[in-house]
Amino acid sequence: SISTDAIKKMLLAGAERVIEARNELTDIDSRFGDADHGITMEKIMTALAGAVQSFSGEGGVKALMDDVSMAIMTINGGSAVPLWTTLFDGLSEGASSSDEMSLDELKAMFRRGLEAFKALSKAKVGDKTMTDALEPAVEVLCACNGGLAEVMKAAAEGAEAGAAATVNFTAKFGRAKSYGERTIGTPDAGAMSMKYFFRGLAEGAGE
Repeated sequence: SISTDAIKKMLLAGAERVIEARNELTDIDSRFGDADHGITMEKIMTALAGAVQSFSGEGGVKALMDDVSMAIMTINGGSAVPLWTTLFDGLSEGASSSDEMSLDELKAMFRRGLEAFKALSKAKVGDKTMTDALEPAVEVLCACNGGLAEVMKAAAEGAEAGAAATVNFTAKFGRAKSYGERTIGTPDAGAMSMKYFFRGLAEGAGE
């Protein structure tokens, strides 16, 4: 079984990886966006880490995800803020309120998170958005058989491949959309931040 403490460790490692990538994310976003994605993601992940560190422990993983969602929601930032808020809302809806969860419950939690996220974003794989990294990560996670570390490592690889593929796509959303085919050759900043988040989750699960 997977404890709330194990999930906390994963989330903190995920936040750390994204914050480390701030300058890279800003550089990517400066090409066709507002050049604020790295700064926004640093705010989001700092809020996430704060919520995890101050979590009382009551209400299990469900309450933890709720606290993270609430913390992110208060940030002033770009389109990433409502998307990450909604992702954690979905994770909370899919999570158990006990202190332990099974691997099947973890998979159901991520599946619900993806559903909530997609309902808000309306983006599909291939549209050059966060969905390009999130959806393959969750699909691989749900299909993988193994322990927590194995499953999360596979999910991180799914996110990495999805983010890498965005180099070949034309942006369909956001400010980058107006640049059309000129966006080919540059990865999507949102997909890259999701990749780093899953990489951290996997590291946190594997330690």
